[in-house]
Amino acid sequence: MDGFIALFTDLIKAAGVPERYIFTKKAVELPGFFRPTKEWDLLVVRERTLLAAIEAKSQVGPSFGNNFNNRTEEAMGSALDLWTAYRERAYLGSHQPFLGYFFMLEDCDASNRPVKVQQSHFEVFPEFIGASYLRRYEIFCRKLVLERHYTAAAFISSTAEGGISGRFSTPADDLSVMRFARTLTGHLAAFA
Repeated sequence: MDGFIALFTDLIKAAGVPERYIFTKKAVELPGFFRPTKEWDLLVVRERTLLAAIEAKSQVGPSFGNNFNNRTEEAMGSALDLWTAYRERAYLGSHQPFLGYFFMLEDCDASNRPVKVQQSHFEVFPEFIGASYLRRYEIFCRKLVLERHYTAAAFISSTAEGGISGRFSTPADDLSVMRFARTLTGHLAAFA
């Protein structure tokens, strides 16, 4: 994921944001509302104004089931924590920041196989019936943006061999790295 964080850093600089306002690896903590702090993968903070926060996550097999639930709960919780802290003015007078979620899934037989759902008491939403983990992550990333938990989300997949070489695929155009990057740089250009 470091390569993508470096790519986003380069794009942010190209949008006119000086490097001194971009934080990766160090000074990446933001105050939360439900917890003291949360570390983000990339922050853009200019003169005590939060401009952007990006979370980058990945998942490889074989344990897609448990990890899917953990990743979704983590992403939703991080967004809730940030937006609640924002509402409570933890980020001082910051304008609404860009909040980005970038996710990469291993493309393998197990992630592409349809998964059964349990409907013990109520029916699940139809889009999840017979959906593979790859499809579930696509749905999840799209809903994160639809429900305005994140400003933009990107979802890519890669095989174990392809990932090492930098090869990946984009399961859905609306969740492409390019679209994510355009939304990010467009947001930041207004403040550059």
